[in-house]
Amino acid sequence: MAEELKHDRRQFLGTVTLALFGSVKGLVQPMKLGAVQPAMEGELRSLGGATGWLNSQPLTAPGLRGKVVLIDFCTYTCINWLRTLPYVRAWAGKYKDHGLVVIGAHTPEFAFEKDLDNVRRAVQEMRVDYPIAIDNDYAIWRGFGNNYWPALYLIDAKGAIKHRQFGEGGYEQAEGTIQKLLAEAGAADIGRETVTVTGQGFEAAADWDTLRSLETYLGSDRAERFVSARGVRPASGHLYTVPPTVRLNEWAVAGDWTQEGQPFRLNAPNGRIVTRFHSRDLHLVMGPAVRGTSVRYRVRLDGQVPGSAHGLDIDAQGQGTVTQQRLYQLIRQPAGASTADRQFEVEFLDAGVEAFVFTFG
Repeated sequence: MAEELKHDRRQFLGTVTLALFGSVKGLVQPMKLGAVQPAMEGELRSLGGATGWLNSQPLTAPGLRGKVVLIDFCTYTCINWLRTLPYVRAWAGKYKDHGLVVIGAHTPEFAFEKDLDNVRRAVQEMRVDYPIAIDNDYAIWRGFGNNYWPALYLIDAKGAIKHRQFGEGGYEQAEGTIQKLLAEAGAADIGRETVTVTGQGFEAAADWDTLRSLETYLGSDRAERFVSARGVRPASGHLYTVPPTVRLNEWAVAGDWTQEGQPFRLNAPNGRIVTRFHSRDLHLVMGPAVRGTSVRYRVRLDGQVPGSAHGLDIDAQGQGTVTQQRLYQLIRQPAGASTADRQFEVEFLDAGVEAFVFTFG
């Protein structure tokens, strides 16, 4: 029943304005691991359950006493978190000398996000220099009773949680709380100005006005709106075909694929994934099944090369290569071009890709 309720909540959040989250579409991704039991040792003490640290020696609740602390739950392929990152990064820089300690709690959604090398590379590429607690065992997640990526918790100098923010938005309120808590802790000359940031690339804010597509998982654990003939066939190779019509937010594959719990894995060259979407941006979380290998691919938009609608990870002809397990931006349409349904297709020229989830913006 708990899992059914979470599923219903996720669908609800995709369509209804909720004041708690401050925006309208796809802002949060509920935890996939069942019901969470609060940790007995309290919120900050759960930092002791981290399986590793990046950019810092291990931080502890006693060592943070007297500090204002921002805990930011993240996982590096989450587009919703990536769009909040410019603000968290800016706050870490602006308020560090005033006593703010920013800690990223990296709690993985996918199995490959437990790989420390993957996380270290992502942190470096994203220019994150504040401490990152590796939360592979979900100890910090449980300690905060958290259920969402992204989630932000502000803790005062006495160790009490004073502000929670789930999903994107609410930046001015969060920064105002940072300033208030720092002043209460004795910091001077903070000012009341808030940071001004403009996200670039993956970090650019979504075009909420035109977004009509939902996050779409491909693995059998959470697959929805899959319309290839014979449907989900987990843990076995199968030759799939694309039906004549794929409607908005449906998707299909063609070729020899195996659908596993989290990814769809391509077993032979020239497999395709097709979906119909309505948004400015289209991303796909994917990677090579074997570390150190690469998979070439080409993208088509309404049957044509994407041209000026190409994303960061393809050229105008739609060509790209999968080399790492991460989020790939395949489509970013020019202003005004995202007001219609579009047909997306990616063909993988080599075997060995694993595809996990489409996200939009």
